[in-house]
Amino acid sequence: MENLMKIIKEKAASYKEDVIAIRRHLHQHPELSFEEFNTSKYVCSKLDELGVEYQSGIVKTGIVALIKGKNPESKVIALRADLDALPIIEENDIEYKSVNEGVMHACGHDVHTSSLLGVAKILSEVQDQYEGTIKLIFQPGEERLPGGASLMIKEGALENPVPNSVIGQHVYPQLESGKVGFKSGMYMASTDELYMTVKGKGGHAALPHLNVDPILITAHILTSLQQVVSRMSHPTAPTVLSFGKIIGKGSTNIIPDKVELEGTFRAMNEEWRGEAHIKMKKMAESIAESMGGECEFKIVKGYPFLVNDEMVTGNAKQSAIDYLGEENVVDLDLRMTAEDFAYYSQVAPSCFYRLGIKNEEKNITSGLHTSTFNVDEDAIETSIGLMSWIALNQLKS
Repeated sequence: MENLMKIIKEKAASYKEDVIAIRRHLHQHPELSFEEFNTSKYVCSKLDELGVEYQSGIVKTGIVALIKGKNPESKVIALRADLDALPIIEENDIEYKSVNEGVMHACGHDVHTSSLLGVAKILSEVQDQYEGTIKLIFQPGEERLPGGASLMIKEGALENPVPNSVIGQHVYPQLESGKVGFKSGMYMASTDELYMTVKGKGGHAALPHLNVDPILITAHILTSLQQVVSRMSHPTAPTVLSFGKIIGKGSTNIIPDKVELEGTFRAMNEEWRGEAHIKMKKMAESIAESMGGECEFKIVKGYPFLVNDEMVTGNAKQSAIDYLGEENVVDLDLRMTAEDFAYYSQVAPSCFYRLGIKNEEKNITSGLHTSTFNVDEDAIETSIGLMSWIALNQLKS
């Protein structure tokens, strides 16, 4: 295996510029969730060049490819990348800036997809040096409910053959380029979308006794709902409740008829998640009723929590230490963010790890989902080499 690691490192260095070119093409031509038709065609064209067999059209734009080594049925490892971009206007001054107005790869999915194509190139060239099968999953719609992962699973992406484990990576702007991070066990939260409409009776703001003020009702509801987090959740069950959108179309002297809100609820315990849904809805409705109004509380259930299998993650972390050196592998904390990779982790032993892409000297420090997000492309060499090495070690474990 030591000689194979050397070969992989050499190939990762050799193919780095090719993969960067793929990444830049994807970055320049981003597509929104479940609309990745040109992206899908582009990925297929690259798989054709490599001579890798694949099935396309899964969830319309998803692709599943297979790279078979010796004794291909002995073990199967799946590697996943996501295809979609975000509805953000890019503000970077770069030659490969998005040409699709209002759409941007601001979450690094261009890196994930190009990297998986780089991994495909490396592993397809050393097929005679390992046993088992590598399954490549190019998945649409990570950024939008119900999540492309759940739909890919429903359409058989984890069947024929069934993988023994699933590996995914995600860029991490808080971590320096050249480093990676792992966390075994519970890692990321479940996510639910909240839609609330508080109804009252609008009118002149100087005559509040003639109205039912939905803004005041909303204020009481928002303050009270935080008790779900501060007083009702168990100390060992991290919880986040946030509202990011409030619309009350009144004015300085006009009380509106209704207030509309949108928010998110995050948790790391499925039993508590269900209980919290009931508590939030009941509390909001009863407060509105007690103040003479009405509240419609809609919960759209999103991704489950993401849990990293201890054995699979331990193996992947050790592979990273062997490949990059212990000084370049860090331990990650719990995150209340969410990822639809969680669906894979619910049905197969999985590992979702982080790829450092920060470089302060190059002024690459912007966070995910921002209009100035970018990556240190030197991280792509780390990405394609390490994921190839992790996959091979999973096959032999």
